[in-house]
Amino acid sequence: MNIQTFTFNPFQENTYVLYDNTKECIIIDPGCYTREEEALLANFINKKQLNPVKLINTHCHIDHILGNKFVCEKWNINLFTHKEELHLLQASEEISKMYGFEDYNLSPMPKEYLNVEQKIKFGEISLEILFCPGHSPGHICLFCKKNNILIAGDVIFKGSIGRTDLPGGDYKVLLESINKEIIRLPNETQIYSGHGPSTVLSEEKKHNPFIN
Repeated sequence: MNIQTFTFNPFQENTYVLYDNTKECIIIDPGCYTREEEALLANFINKKQLNPVKLINTHCHIDHILGNKFVCEKWNINLFTHKEELHLLQASEEISKMYGFEDYNLSPMPKEYLNVEQKIKFGEISLEILFCPGHSPGHICLFCKKNNILIAGDVIFKGSIGRTDLPGGDYKVLLESINKEIIRLPNETQIYSGHGPSTVLSEEKKHNPFIN
């Protein structure tokens, strides 16, 4: 599996494109806000001749959904997220103004929701869905068992974890999610977070002060 990372918008949010040799791909947390950022994403997909088949939101904080409408309309694909994130999507227009995103294009709503019984499949790739609330009520992470890759959203970062002071956040629940779903993964798991650099689970077990 190949991973392309883009860092978009003033929050320096990481947008991911996952793809394989079949050329099918999924787009995760499109934070592209400006025309220039949209062009960076589109030009990469066009250059690689990729075929986007799904848009996934790990969670629906505004910095992770700014490009939802662009992606859905550009490639005629549907949005998938957890049902507990719906209230954030529904409030996104109001929230966008609070953060100064006056040109935010309202995200479409999901036509169906993700749950842990499902797998996200594209090309020859299969991703497990891990339910990891705490940073937000319906946060999910995506794990590729074949490649030991975790798309972590804002659950865990290099040397830190997600903030829990936003509406719907819960510090205790976040720690429970990490201990239940993340710590059990193989030590060599590569972690791709919603902000900042990638890391390795073994390093976080050694050095992340929030993990014991």
